[in-house]
Amino acid sequence: MYALALATDYDGTLAENGIVSDATRAALERLKETGRKLIMVTGRELADLESVFPELGIFDKVVAENGALVYTPASKEERILAPAPPTEFVDRLMMRKIAPLSIGRSVVATREPNETIVLEVIKDLGLELEIIFNKGAVMVLPSGVNKATGLAAALEDLE
Repeated sequence: MYALALATDYDGTLAENGIVSDATRAALERLKETGRKLIMVTGRELADLESVFPELGIFDKVVAENGALVYTPASKEERILAPAPPTEFVDRLMMRKIAPLSIGRSVVATREPNETIVLEVIKDLGLELEIIFNKGAVMVLPSGVNKATGLAAALEDLE
């Protein structure tokens, strides 16, 4: 089985400066009316995304946390694809007073120039984590977790 789907990022694609225009919303509605599936793929945490774009219900799937979580807006079901951040890792970042610091279901996020401290902590603890950079954001996830793996999981769900 296959599905005709559009996968799109949020920041810089659907949204400019965090805001989705009325024209973009209307285009998404028109696409949805054709029977195609809509999938949002973002590095944002789900709660943050819902606060800036409450119209998530137009999407069939949302891949959040840079691929670590697949959300189904219609049922509000969340499928976590990666383990939670190691407690000792988070504790060490807090002890080092990293700010901003956001802890998601799987992602740990901060901003540049905190990547040096983040990398030091990963090395000190001997963790297999990846650092992903995106427009000043510094996201830490388990190795192998990314938007592509999250999108693949979302597409499997649609079959």
